[in-house]
Amino acid sequence: MSEPLYRGPGGTIVLPDMPMVAASEGGNLIVNPPRVVWERRELSSDELVQWTFLVAATGSAMLDALPQLKDGCINYWEAGNWALNDAAEPRGPKTPREHRRMHLHLLGRSRTAPRWGESPPFPDFADRLTWAKDRAPLSDAECAAVVARARVLLKERYGVEEEG
Repeated sequence: MSEPLYRGPGGTIVLPDMPMVAASEGGNLIVNPPRVVWERRELSSDELVQWTFLVAATGSAMLDALPQLKDGCINYWEAGNWALNDAAEPRGPKTPREHRRMHLHLLGRSRTAPRWGESPPFPDFADRLTWAKDRAPLSDAECAAVVARARVLLKERYGVEEEG
């Protein structure tokens, strides 16, 4: 995964290496929890609350900062299952506790995108690279606008103070 766009008490916001939704159709960001876990139940109550604040602020920030999401919405998709595919490294059978790394994809759904009113389609693991190759990620400017708005929301709506 790419370097975090944001790092705080609730976790990180990152731009995925392989966008699930093209920027023009609403974009895709990932919110990771404050530490690596295979399942959200592994987070402490404080970690879960802080992560939830970060997820909510990021989704709201996408809706506020990205013009392509005017009158659109966000789909929240907990992920990590492709790591369990037998073809994923290390090849062979895997257990979720050892190999899955839970994270949440925030998928912008523009009213002008194909399939409005439907969930975005996802490929099988074997087809993921071909499927994603033409999906442009959010731009640096779009990412910066989302993070700037998320910082404001974290502070004003959820009382989260920046670290450091």
